[in-house]
Amino acid sequence: MPAYTVTVATGSQWFAGTDDYIYVTLVGTEQSSERTLLDKPLYNDFERGAVDSYEVKVEDNLGEIVLVKIEKNKYWILDDWYCKYITVKTPAGDYMEFPCFRWLVDDTEVVLRDGHARLPQDDKTSLGRQHRQKELEMRQKAYRWKEWQPGFPMSIDANRHRDLPRDIQFDSEKSVDFLLNFSKAIDNLLMSRFMHMFQSSWSDLADFQKIFRTIKNSISEYVMRHWKEDFLFGYQFLNGCNPVVIQKCSKLPDKFPVTHEMVAVSLERELTLEQEIQAGNIYMVDYEVLDGIRPNCTDPCTLQYLAAPICLLYKNTRDKILPLAIQLGQIPGEDNPIFLPTDGQYDWLLAKTWVRFADFQYHQTITHLLGTHLITEVFAIAMYRQLPAVHPVFKLLKPHIRFTIAINTKAREQLICERGIFDKANATGGGGHVQLIQRVMKSLTFKSLCFPEGIKARGVDIKQELPTYFYRDDGCRVWEATSSFVSDVLSIYYTSDEVVQEDKEIQAFVKDVCSFGMQDFDHCEFPKSLKSLEELTEYLTVIVFTASAQHAAVNFGQFDWCSWIPNAPSTMRKPPPKQKGIANVKWIIETLPDCGRSSWHLGAVWALSQYQENELFLGMYPDEHFTEKPVKQAMERFRNQLAEISRIIRQRNEGKNLPYFNMSPDKIPNSVAV
Repeated sequence: MPAYTVTVATGSQWFAGTDDYIYVTLVGTEQSSERTLLDKPLYNDFERGAVDSYEVKVEDNLGEIVLVKIEKNKYWILDDWYCKYITVKTPAGDYMEFPCFRWLVDDTEVVLRDGHARLPQDDKTSLGRQHRQKELEMRQKAYRWKEWQPGFPMSIDANRHRDLPRDIQFDSEKSVDFLLNFSKAIDNLLMSRFMHMFQSSWSDLADFQKIFRTIKNSISEYVMRHWKEDFLFGYQFLNGCNPVVIQKCSKLPDKFPVTHEMVAVSLERELTLEQEIQAGNIYMVDYEVLDGIRPNCTDPCTLQYLAAPICLLYKNTRDKILPLAIQLGQIPGEDNPIFLPTDGQYDWLLAKTWVRFADFQYHQTITHLLGTHLITEVFAIAMYRQLPAVHPVFKLLKPHIRFTIAINTKAREQLICERGIFDKANATGGGGHVQLIQRVMKSLTFKSLCFPEGIKARGVDIKQELPTYFYRDDGCRVWEATSSFVSDVLSIYYTSDEVVQEDKEIQAFVKDVCSFGMQDFDHCEFPKSLKSLEELTEYLTVIVFTASAQHAAVNFGQFDWCSWIPNAPSTMRKPPPKQKGIANVKWIIETLPDCGRSSWHLGAVWALSQYQENELFLGMYPDEHFTEKPVKQAMERFRNQLAEISRIIRQRNEGKNLPYFNMSPDKIPNSVAV
């Protein structure tokens, strides 16, 4: 009697094993095996991390094995089981791999395809086509769109993390609870003694060191010592937490009437301001999007304020970016003066602090939350809804959307919800952050997510003009490596543009992103279909890059740059000054966050900046969704490219007071998971 050897691998994460009954049925092109209980007497099967082998006896040869059906039934109390993969050895000695990498919950069954990726038009058997269709029907019931706030990108239809499908929940050992991590931060940073002083002001700028005393971080300490300096202020627009707002100034806007006479003393090339602009030495940041946003009012005892500043920046003869002029509102006038480096030291320091404050609000809500978390969730939901596990693009993207839906659901539960951490610490809490995203969504386009195009659109793409823009340089290297990897994988399955056009599942995926995830907003210009392999490569590169490199660049430097509160205040308790000559240390202290909000802020940026245990970094694919050798070779080339980029970055950073590692591949997690 012929026998097939079935090997089953159980996951190694906590609670992955099961005591339930596991049955298997092998479905071949000729016939199917009997439903067989996988059980070894006197042996505890399916333990965490175990790899167990069994014999499945058949009367006749089954033909080519097309499907493997796994069933889990209750033994004495139902427990979830994580199956990594199943392999089948035929009587002739041939091996077939059936990737699973999913949880089996309750009494359930899962039907697996072999590990070879297939486009829908390449599935020639009715069994294969039916399996694809049934899998998508089940997924579309489990992964539903929901509008969390009007005008937002759509999110998953789940109010709490525990309501999510089990396959996209966090593993039990992954501690990502915001409140738990915040509590750890309070303990680790010894801040609990300040939490009760919620509305008490500090008495001096140096007092912020009281909640900074336990921090051992070279960049944070450098920021603490140098935050008042114009050099560090300008440098952060290139390589800080929010390196996406600086743009070349080709013409001063009418709303920002800076004259040559105002700034002449700060110019170094014996050129007029207009000539400096024409020479490409003038840059600008404009926080117009903050204008009119409602400031936080969740604590009626403490007023909070917002501003929408404009800042002119100058590249001096040593290629340093320095602030040249600051206007704290969008409408020029006597009550909205233009602050200059030649003003009194406290007037100038206060004006720069207002810019840093605005930058923090922009970074947290627009660059970080919307630009990486929420956008990646849209792609993730559409992927689950429209691409079966056998599709090569599903296999390609799955590691890069790992835990993203879960972390966003946690954020909606604890961080950006009413009375969440945003409300406790940020001036845009209490609904301002919602207004901001609604406003930015009206101008967000797909092309703005393409890293090279975003850089070029801001006029900062030429290396010689901004030679210390490491975010740009490292980002371009990682983008090119990612694009090359995506192209290598896609070329294995798509032999022409026509194959892309004929792939109904990939077209449905792209349409779902635009028509549902982005709510078909006319202005967003997300494609509804893809016509060529080049377009598909760019589309998928955007997803992988946004979820990995872009998120790493704007997330993991938060503690470096934002832990020194005066450099990145989360709220301001006095309105922007309407005249010069009134600022002093007392004014600045009374403007900056109080003791309690400073503690909330520091705890939050600490928690958000932590890498997770067993982090999977870019290029690491331990779950083998692909079994084809050419794909594994493409992965190896990708890893080699990334390793070379990491080497270049390490070499450049040697001896620097401010090393830039945020775009180094060995520090870029695969997905948005924190």
